[in-house]
Amino acid sequence: MANTNSRTAEMPSLGLALIPVVLTLALLGVQIFYFGDFTPHIPLAIGLAITALVGIKQGLRWKDIEEGIFHVIHVSMPSVSVLILVGMIVGVWIASGTVPTLIYYGLTILSPQVFLAAAMILCSVVSLSLGTSWGTVGTVGLALMGIGAGFEIPMYWTAGAVVSGAFFGDKVSPLSDTTNLAPAVTGTDVFSHIKNMMPTTVPSMLIALVIYLVAGFTLIDNDNASFERINAITTSLQNNFEISAWLLLPALVVIVLAVKRMPPIPSLFAGVLTGAAVAMFTQGAGVHDVLTYANSGYSIQTSSDAINSLLNRGGIQSMMWTISLILIALGFGGALEKTRCLEAIIRAIMSKVDSFRGVQSSATLTSVATNLVAGDPYLSIALPGRMYAPVYRGMKYSTLNLSRAIEEGGTLVSPLVPWNAGGAFVIGALGLSIGNGNFENLLYIPLAFACWISPVLGLIYAQIGAFSPKATAEEQAQWEKQGEAIADYATGSANEQNASGAYSTR
Repeated sequence: MANTNSRTAEMPSLGLALIPVVLTLALLGVQIFYFGDFTPHIPLAIGLAITALVGIKQGLRWKDIEEGIFHVIHVSMPSVSVLILVGMIVGVWIASGTVPTLIYYGLTILSPQVFLAAAMILCSVVSLSLGTSWGTVGTVGLALMGIGAGFEIPMYWTAGAVVSGAFFGDKVSPLSDTTNLAPAVTGTDVFSHIKNMMPTTVPSMLIALVIYLVAGFTLIDNDNASFERINAITTSLQNNFEISAWLLLPALVVIVLAVKRMPPIPSLFAGVLTGAAVAMFTQGAGVHDVLTYANSGYSIQTSSDAINSLLNRGGIQSMMWTISLILIALGFGGALEKTRCLEAIIRAIMSKVDSFRGVQSSATLTSVATNLVAGDPYLSIALPGRMYAPVYRGMKYSTLNLSRAIEEGGTLVSPLVPWNAGGAFVIGALGLSIGNGNFENLLYIPLAFACWISPVLGLIYAQIGAFSPKATAEEQAQWEKQGEAIADYATGSANEQNASGAYSTR
């Protein structure tokens, strides 16, 4: 039940609102670049404390700030649950032979030259079916990392292809939580939202596909030494696991349940149980062994260092570094929202724009900035969506433009920010080992082409007015009927907001 005694903070000045943002980014910069230590947990925790002090100065009590923190964490708990299940799946699916079988078949069937393009397509199809980019990255993505290692492809190239495909599928899947969140906060429907994203989604995926194909044929060595390594890996897999198409059953179960529109969490848990059964009946694992794999991850020592590095992973405990980072980042984002610091910054931006191209660009970049500062993909969609929607209505532009902007700046940029919930998960699930000083693995960020090309195309369209629908008469009538907030642009500026942060309705 909502806390009826909760206070609302006074709107901070822009200077005051920027203090926790600037100081936190400075602390992150010192920790990551000066000390060379990618552990953003403590800088974000200090940022949360600074934000709380700002809130207290603005008239909030600690319990009010705490309410804002835990509200955002609560909203994001389903995604954290998916993260826990992915940890279990990784450990159990390796033990069952599902991941080794995927790696074996991938190495024997796929050509190194087309691997990156095929990885992107496969991840996009799976993510579209499951409605979860995280689930795709942690299962199919893990197997693809193994195949890429067998082909001697740098892991950041493979990670870039996996992220491009997985988050593309998430962006256009009607089963995805973020794909439903964006139209929900902007007052549109999910299928119209997906249709309106095609002008940026299709070209960005085609461009990425061409780049991965070109990279495959120009950068990847296909000489005999490479095939000797592949043979060594496949032989080691055969020596340590039963390899059979039947071992793909756990993955098939998850995909079938997703196609039947079962929720992601029970679908993934069914994959855990199926993988456990397969591990016991085909690989000879005991009940206690399976429980250990689900909790602590799989462990094996073979004659192949590549196999050891690929398959010694998984389990809930392997995800705790990532989960702790996500929880702290979400708490920081919740504090920024509760203290209205983000709102003050967004209002300052909106006061400087008076054209559609400016508003559309600002909405996209605000979502990007929220990802950078708050570390929460949900907040990067929900907050700009709520704040900018009245402006679009006042300009008589369809809010489908806004839902596309925040989806691209929110969902697609999330995995490109290492301390964001999405980026932290990608780094942890794909074993990119950033925490050990391997900063070259951050090259997956520019190599996830589809994730940044799509918002760039959206910004270009905004400047030239392409694929930017005006509000129809039916849509405007619906706004009036539902009492939606509409900014008044008769005089070229929006109405001032009231104390609750909502625009006055005309």
